Amino acid sequence: MQGCPELTPVAIQAGIMLARRLFGKSQEPMDYVNVCTTVFTPLEYSCVGLSEDDANEKLGLDNVEVYHREFTPLEWSLSEKRQSYGNAFAKVVVDKTENEKVLGIHYLGPNAGEVMQGYGVAVKKGVTFKELTDTVGIHPTSSEEIVTLSISKSSGEDAAAGGC
Repeated sequence: MQGCPELTPVAIQAGIMLARRLFGKSQEPMDYVNVCTTVFTPLEYSCVGLSEDDANEKLGLDNVEVYHREFTPLEWSLSEKRQSYGNAFAKVVVDKTENEKVLGIHYLGPNAGEVMQGYGVAVKKGVTFKELTDTVGIHPTSSEEIVTLSISKSSGEDAAAGGC
């Protein structure tokens, strides 16, 4: 499968979906776009959905907005060793023409895989940016930063922020 995420969970899910189509009368195809992906390095990165570049290419620059924030996770602020990682970063890519439907969520910071998994469900279900930001975050967590994003890239405001 060309252009699909080469991940074991993707292959397992694709097999399940195929079996449902062949033997269970399902017509639902595998969604290869909204797959949570994480890079497990000392500074973890995780995403679900479209990148900013892919969204711009698909919808055009005028139809895409990006909300972003740079921040210091609480657990990094308590350890000199972890402060060397710099800051964490959260970004949400939305479709301005569809009530700010979330197209992608990107996160660079601690526990990225754990942070992103729940957002994968929301993106698959078509969450809007308002629904995302109407969610009460758990304080003080890095995931909270995603539901409290307010700085848009088009505003030109500085996306840097402090810790809690």
